[in-house]
Amino acid sequence: MVAIVTGAGSRAPGVGNGRAAAILFAREGARVLLVDSVAEWADQTLGMIADEHGEASVVEADVTRAQDCQRIVDEAVRRYGRIDILHNNVGIGGNGSVVDIDLEAWDQIMQVNVKSMMLMARHVIPVMAANGGGAITNVSSISSIRPRGLTPYTTSKGAVNALTIAMAVDHAAQGIRVNAILPGPVYTPGVASAGMTPEQRATRARSSLLGTEGTAWDVGWAAVYLASPEARWVTGQLLCVDGGVSLTSAARSVGDEPRR
Repeated sequence: MVAIVTGAGSRAPGVGNGRAAAILFAREGARVLLVDSVAEWADQTLGMIADEHGEASVVEADVTRAQDCQRIVDEAVRRYGRIDILHNNVGIGGNGSVVDIDLEAWDQIMQVNVKSMMLMARHVIPVMAANGGGAITNVSSISSIRPRGLTPYTTSKGAVNALTIAMAVDHAAQGIRVNAILPGPVYTPGVASAGMTPEQRATRARSSLLGTEGTAWDVGWAAVYLASPEARWVTGQLLCVDGGVSLTSAARSVGDEPRR
């Protein structure tokens, strides 16, 4: 199996959502193409996979650019001969309302969070279809179904949900399954580097029905399932991985914007 993981690095030490998915795919025997806009971040993931005797390689690219997405796909085919899994993990945050959001910031959020996933799918799908099918997973957020003062981010992730369902319909006949993961406020290196206090972490943990804090590994294991043969009859689904946070009505949790 060959997997492409975008946003496979982490901007701070530790394991973020993309890195966790990439490591777990490799543990399951996939050859993984690690894509990030900063090669050094992906190189660190590569080292972790190599330490476990997995197989991976790195491509530095900007997935908001169509030519870069085509280059990623070409590299995957050149190195590994096929593509079975696309894990779209790139995303940025954004808060405020439609009244106060900067228009350039709005456009950037839509470009990074939505257009990047469309472009990667656009270039991957023909290769998957030629090989008999595959699995695409888009990383969304519970903010898409539980707005909490992050209107630009919420809107972009709502578009990811709609894109996921539409692609599932469009490409089922080609043997391609498309699903989305909606993480809750998991604790990642990006969150840690933002200076979250132990008290804030405790508040986030209490906001889940399970009373526990999620990690990038929880999101990564969901990615493994959705890309696996065990999920052969699962497509067009929006899977919340949030400890039940999306079922609560409490005020916005501290740090709802996920970070790599």
